[in-house]
Amino acid sequence: MSLIAGSYERFIWGFKLKPLTHDPPSQSLTLTQIFSYPSHIAPITTVAAAGPAAASGSSDDTIHIYDLSSAASLGPLHHFSSSITSLSFYCPPNLSFPRNLLSAAADGTISIFDTEPFVLLKSFRSHKKCINDLAVHPSGKLALSVSRDGCLAMSNLMRGKRSFCCRLGKEATIVKFDASGDRFFMASEEKIGVHLAEDARLLFELDNQKRVLCAAPGEGGILFTGGESRSITAWDTNSGKVAYCIEDAHSTRLKGEAKSIGRGYYEVQADLSCWIISQNF
Repeated sequence: MSLIAGSYERFIWGFKLKPLTHDPPSQSLTLTQIFSYPSHIAPITTVAAAGPAAASGSSDDTIHIYDLSSAASLGPLHHFSSSITSLSFYCPPNLSFPRNLLSAAADGTISIFDTEPFVLLKSFRSHKKCINDLAVHPSGKLALSVSRDGCLAMSNLMRGKRSFCCRLGKEATIVKFDASGDRFFMASEEKIGVHLAEDARLLFELDNQKRVLCAAPGEGGILFTGGESRSITAWDTNSGKVAYCIEDAHSTRLKGEAKSIGRGYYEVQADLSCWIISQNF
């Protein structure tokens, strides 16, 4: 499994995560650095990966592309006039390489790129202010975004235009779809709302102890969250209750996390930790 991590110091790192022994497979993991690039001239604000492709966005108004299979930097994309705040790949289930890359920016625009060979297809205005987060539906046909304008927007990716927008009671900083696309999650301060994708109806509200800074949907209706509490919390979104919690997972706040396919779970912030997550909790 490959991991990527970005930093305030403008560097992007790539890692390989492997079992310490293969015969028999070890529960202990080894993390090996495969590349490091000073890709940006300003802090890295967001990263994304799918298959062998990876991307980083920065407050220097650029996106850099990487090939994880060859540990190579493929260069920058220059189509922006403001900071890149969120990146997301769309990878169809039958393909090993992503079909599209979507970016969100501080000027409220969303850009759609074809990944072969990374050409801009469409840019459109979705919000009046900076976009905080962007989530692509598993179908690849639509995306949700939340912004500092206090709105939730839905964009039609087939037409490249915003199709719906509503004002929220409080600014949301995170939005994610679950693996099926039937539900989505929105975080605002220490609360996370679990919504039906069909009509945006609120099913549960998950109360964290402190502000939530990152979230990653897992299998079986599990949602992993982290933030100012320094802990990793696994929520059962079918019941709205905590499934389990890794207390004090880090010495400082958690800034980002991601769940791999299968049982390997990794989390990224000022340092990098990898956790084996059992499905039999």
